[in-house]
Amino acid sequence: MIVPFRLLARLPLSWLQTAGAAVGWLVYLGSPVYAARMRRNLAASGIYSRRDALKRALRQCIAETGKGVAETVKIWFADLDVVTGLVECRTWDVVEEAQRAGRGIIFLTPHLGCFEVAAIYTAQRVPLTSLYRPPHQQWLEPLMVSGRTRGKARVGPANLRGVRTLYKALKHGEAIGLLPDQAPQRGEGAWANFFGRPAYTMTLVGRLQKQTGAAVIFTFAERLPKAKGYLLHFEPFRGAHLDEHSLNREIENLIRRCPTQYLWSYNRYKVPAGAEKPAVHVTHT
Repeated sequence: MIVPFRLLARLPLSWLQTAGAAVGWLVYLGSPVYAARMRRNLAASGIYSRRDALKRALRQCIAETGKGVAETVKIWFADLDVVTGLVECRTWDVVEEAQRAGRGIIFLTPHLGCFEVAAIYTAQRVPLTSLYRPPHQQWLEPLMVSGRTRGKARVGPANLRGVRTLYKALKHGEAIGLLPDQAPQRGEGAWANFFGRPAYTMTLVGRLQKQTGAAVIFTFAERLPKAKGYLLHFEPFRGAHLDEHSLNREIENLIRRCPTQYLWSYNRYKVPAGAEKPAVHVTHT
């Protein structure tokens, strides 16, 4: 099953991203629910105050979201030297500083830019453990696991056993990776404002940091124009403790740097099954 994807991965990144942009438009035009969520989330963020700017941003978001799907083929299945060759990184010293402190590292990578290449690049340099949720299409799972377990990367299931694996890695001074803006299940999060609206936000990051003393580093791979690759950013969290409120604020700051590359179509504001609905506004006390 992997062979056809390896062949596709040989295509130039520009071809894949061009095809992805077209697919992004097809999905947008063919799925009213998906399109409405993207429009609503982008507009409600308040990043764009002018209507013409919002319309331009929406068009870019549609294309960038499609690019993110198509380029994954190359990130997962091209040779590792080809993948890392697409990445420019000027802030690796942030990681080295955390390593010198002798602590584990929690890499937080939101759905911004090419989050898959951020993990692949990092895992070529440090052992990296992350969790995943099996996709709805079962045939995708072996492809996902194969693509994400290269170099020094390891993955585990997003359950209690997987969380224990994260604790163990941090206790050994290793690194873990999490998608901090992924909506957690009931009992695994708390309501905190995200661009002014209540979003059920994971509390796992704060617990991991508090119990292990790990350093927290935010990272995202900005997609460069004209398929020139990616600029990988590492941003250290300088605060004492990262709770769900400060977590969302940090993610917002990253998104504002390249908002059209955020996954606005993601159902970030959903209410998990069995969870109490949030108040209209969440007050941080």
